[in-house]
Amino acid sequence: MADSPPCIAISGATGFVGRALCKTLTDAEAGIRIRRMVRRPPGSDADAIEWSPAQRRLDPADLEGVDAVVNLAGAPIGPAKWTKTRKREIADSRIEGTKLLVAALSQLKTPPKVIVQASAVGFYGHTADAWVDEDSPIGDGFLAGVVRDWEAAVRPLEARGVRVLRLRFGHVLGDGGLLGALRAPTRLGLGGRLGSGRQFWSFIGLGDLVAIIVAGLGDPRMSGVLNAVTPQPVRNTDFARQYAACLRRPAWVPAPATALRLVFGAEQAREMLLWGQRVRPAGLEQLGFQWTHPRLQDALTASIDGSMAFPVESARALVVAGQP
Repeated sequence: MADSPPCIAISGATGFVGRALCKTLTDAEAGIRIRRMVRRPPGSDADAIEWSPAQRRLDPADLEGVDAVVNLAGAPIGPAKWTKTRKREIADSRIEGTKLLVAALSQLKTPPKVIVQASAVGFYGHTADAWVDEDSPIGDGFLAGVVRDWEAAVRPLEARGVRVLRLRFGHVLGDGGLLGALRAPTRLGLGGRLGSGRQFWSFIGLGDLVAIIVAGLGDPRMSGVLNAVTPQPVRNTDFARQYAACLRRPAWVPAPATALRLVFGAEQAREMLLWGQRVRPAGLEQLGFQWTHPRLQDALTASIDGSMAFPVESARALVVAGQP
């Protein structure tokens, strides 16, 4: 057992997932020290760590004493158009940012016990109706290549005995994020299917994702790659219909594939909107993880009415664990 509450450094702490994680750890009132990694002067936050992935600036001394790291940093993949500059930002914010963090952590006399690394189900490319799990090979496309290199960037820490957990996120559902972007068009009756609507969307409720991260910090069995999704992916048509129904609106107007390609370009429309992944969370199932919001209806309802459950009790009991 730890003699004192853990110290956890979190990159991407101001993002959609990062804010929920920080709030959960704070609400636990367990004395957990949260060190937010920020790209601006820390100001009055004495625990903040200033870093700049773009300028390759991060002082390893600022990470001394950190028991665990949660690396969530990464530029949004949409809705901005994928110009060459934007694609470089998407890749560099993940790959180069992680390399910078790993290089700093590798210089510590006592590295953290665990790093929980964000990743994405985009690794699998387009799976059509086929199921994939953590043992499935990489798919095609720009995003698959980014995820491959993003996951590889943290590998040097494994050689130092740090437990590394890579979580491949599906669509994260909560108050904001994807649902926030879809809310306005759906309220206008424009929330119909994308293209054929047959592409699978693998998703995870924000509360369940935070629960997986907290569990990953404390459970030495959790390492390597885990798919952070529910066991019940849905087709895009069903997602659009159920979300519209939750907002008491019809899902009237579909977005034809041709129109999406004209707006976003063929590559971005294909990978971000028209492709899908039918992902099985085999690793979490084997570990016995219990989802609070396993069905789409559960996650949508909790996101909209504010009843999303977060793992405050698990955070209160958190003891950061190293290698098994």
